[in-house]
Parts: sequence; C-alpha cells; structure tokens
Amino acid sequence: MDSRSSSDATREYVIKIIPDQGEKMHSIRLPMHLVKYAAFSCAAAAALFVGSFGYSVYSGFNSFSDQQELRDLRAVNAAQQEQLSSLAKKANELQDEMDKVNEIERELRQMAGADPVAVETQDASAEPVEGLPQDIPAHPAADGQGGPWIEPNVRNVNNALDNIRNRLAMSRENLERVREALHEQQRVIGYQNQLSAYLPSLWPASGDVSSPYGLRWGGSDFHPGIDIANDYGTPIIAAASGTVTAAGWNSGGYGNMVDIDHGNGIWTRYGHAEAVAVTVGETVQKGQIIAYMGSTGFSTGPHVHYEVHVNGELVNPILYLGGE
Repeated sequence: MDSRSSSDATREYVIKIIPDQGEKMHSIRLPMHLVKYAAFSCAAAAALFVGSFGYSVYSGFNSFSDQQELRDLRAVNAAQQEQLSSLAKKANELQDEMDKVNEIERELRQMAGADPVAVETQDASAEPVEGLPQDIPAHPAADGQGGPWIEPNVRNVNNALDNIRNRLAMSRENLERVREALHEQQRVIGYQNQLSAYLPSLWPASGDVSSPYGLRWGGSDFHPGIDIANDYGTPIIAAASGTVTAAGWNSGGYGNMVDIDHGNGIWTRYGHAEAVAVTVGETVQKGQIIAYMGSTGFSTGPHVHYEVHVNGELVNPILYLGGE
C-alpha cells in the first residue's frame, strides 16, 4: 500500500492485486476516513464481543452458582425437615409415654388416697352444658379422631414439647403428693404394726377352751381368764410383745406362771405351765415360746390359764382374740 495524498481528507490507501502471468493488475482505493471507521468498527465489535462473552461467562457462572446455592439450600431444608419430622415423632412418643405415666399416677393416687395438686384436664364434677344431651352412654373403648392435617413445623413441635413439659411438671407435683401420702400411710401402718405387736391378739396356745371367762360352776366361781386345754408340753406363746415381769412358781394357785407387761397399761398372765422358758426382765416378741403346758398349781389337767389386764382391770381375753 502507498499514500497518494498529503492531507487526511484526501489521503487514500490503495490495495493492489497483482495476478500471476501478466494479467491485468487491479487496484482498490480506500479513503483514510473509511479505513479509520472500519478499524474503529472492528475494535468496537471486538470490545463488544469480549464484553458480551465476559458477561455471558459471568452470568453463566452466577447462574450456576445460584443454582448450586439453591440446590444446597434445598438439601439443607430437606435435612432440616427430616430432622423436624424425627423430632415430631419423638415428641409424639413422649406424649404417649406421658399418657401412660398419667394413668399410673392416677392409679397411685387412688391407692394412696391422695388428691392431685394440679387440676386435671377434665373435671368430672363440672356442671352439664345446657343444650347438650346428657343421656348419651359412655364408650371407653371408642377411638374416634379427626381434625385438619397440619404438617409439623418448628412452632407446633415446640408447642407440643411445651405441653409435654407442662404435663411433666403437673405429674411431678402429683407424684410428690402421692409420695407424701404414701409416707403418711407407712407411718400410720408402722404405728399400727407397732401397736399391734403390743396388743394381745394371739392365742397363747393351741387347744380347746375348757373354761371361759366369767362366772362358772353354777355361779359359785368367777373365772378371771380362759383355760385352753391340750397335751402336756404343748408350747405356750406370748400373745403380744413385751417384758417379762414374773417367771416361775406362784403360790397363789397359778403354779408355774409367766407375766408379761405389754405397755400402755396392758399385761397378760399364763398359768399352770409344766416348765417356764423365759426369765424376769427378758424382752419377748409376739409369738415367742415362753413356757410349756402342764398342770401345776390348782389344776385338774394340762392346760394354760390365760388372763388379760387393762389399766388394772381384768377383761375377757376373747375381746382381743376376736372369738374362740
């Protein structure tokens, strides 16, 4: 190429095409401003292409990134939903277990005779609602259910857990009341057992009542106890726990005799024994062997003469033994 003009307005670029073998040469004249325009257009097109390509790559990358982030979010959401569903199932299992605990608690309250501290969800003493039929029979085995289906979410699962926590607190209070009632029952039972141990409620020997308490022999004699007859050597036991106050021979007609003080103004006497198995001052337990049946003292045959004294007065032993 060469230039044919000295100014930019008239300058031209000539492109000569020289063929082989002497053919005619061709020339293409391009004005300077057209060449500049073409160069600028090419540069602008190249810049536009580069910019478009870059933007396309950037948009594609962003789109891929957004899609990946969306997939990640969906995966996290699915995992959280799965965890929430698992938590909802566990909460439901806890509710079922709480129902069982409440049932056991109600049974324990009934056994202990304790009133609940917390108010039950259903008040059996509530007044009937006006307008509703009151003669509908109850069906404890019925299991009808209903209501809208709502997928578990964080809020309602938290509400369910709060409900379980409240029911647990209520059961804890009720069980505390039951424990107090049971402790009181144990205290009372222990006291009753202790009292029972010192009440002459056991028969002092096996055998037949050969002579009752009170008047006998046509009213000519008052018998201060009961006679229980059996074979020689039949064991005689303490009718109640206490301390031996007499053990051995009695010259007043009782023969070999044992007296036991049971406290609270109660003491018992066992007469006509063949042999005595305890000593004065010894502590004996209810049902312990204290002597063996014989016929010593004023006696017509082997038997045990048994008396009960309360606050210095003779009483019918049958009142404590509950009958013959």
